[in-house]
Parts: sequence; C-alpha cells; structure tokens
Amino acid sequence: MANLTDRIIRAAKLDVKLYEEVEADTGSFKQAMGVVVLSSIAAGIGAITRGGIMGILVAIIAALISWYIWAFLTYLIGTKLLPESGTKADIGEMLRTIGFSTSPGLVRVLGIIPGIRGLVFLIASIWMLAAMIIAVRQALDYKSTLRAVGVCLIGWLIQAAIFILLVGLTGAGGVSV
Repeated sequence: MANLTDRIIRAAKLDVKLYEEVEADTGSFKQAMGVVVLSSIAAGIGAITRGGIMGILVAIIAALISWYIWAFLTYLIGTKLLPESGTKADIGEMLRTIGFSTSPGLVRVLGIIPGIRGLVFLIASIWMLAAMIIAVRQALDYKSTLRAVGVCLIGWLIQAAIFILLVGLTGAGGVSV
C-alpha cells in the first residue's frame, strides 16, 4: 500500500495517475476514509470559533455520511443516467477516488487564522471540486471532463435537496457544519 502522505499530496496536486491508482487499489479504502476524516478535522479546526470541539465531531460524522451518499449518487448518475460507452465502475472505486478528492480540504485548517476563514474555505471548496471532477472522470472511465462536471452537478443538487429535507425534518438548522 502506497504512502498516505504521498497520495494526499498527489491528490491535492490533481494528479490524474493518483486517481487511477486508488481506483484500482481495493486496499486503499481505509486511506480514502482517513483522508475524509482528516479533511473534516481540518475544517472543524478552521472553524473552531464557530462550532467548538463539538463542531469538529459533527463535521467528521457529517463528512463521512456525505462522502458515502455523494459516492453512491455519483455512481448511480454516472453509470445509469450518464454513462459513456466505456463506463465501468463500482461503489468501491467511487468511494476511494472521491475520498482522496477531499485532500485539498486539509488547507481549511488555515481558517483558524483570524480574518481569512471565508477565503480559505472558498479556495478549498473550489480546489476540492476540481479534484472531485478528476476523481469522477477517472473512476467512471470517462473521456469527457464535461460529462464528469455534469455528474458532479447533478449529484450535488440531489445531495443538497436531501440535506435541506433532512434539516427541515429534524429541525437541525441551527447546527453549523
């Protein structure tokens, strides 16, 4: 199994070969999960003045749930709704590649610096989106980056709708992740 630190750096550099590597490496699931946890801890630390220690715990739990939902939605949309002729993927491939696409989120720890949290989180979000598009393109064996963008957009809209519905049903609108 490859070095986790090296993989995180390569994922953050948007290294297409890294996403192909973790797609094929069935043993990298725990590493991918670790990246999701580390990224959410970084976000929690970066926003600690808003959520405190409990905010970090909530961020970790929400990130793990979101990761699975996002991977599942992406898998369904990419393989059933918008497949290309060469599309071949399973949920494990999606979980591994999407997990590593959260690597740029580690910079969110810099949000702890007064006055720059919003900028840091914006930059991290755009960077993670770029990584996600590459991860989806590679995991679904797409030739088209535009198709991967479409899959990510549709998945994001569905996940946002589910989140809004859950917040409405549970009344958890006051909880900040």
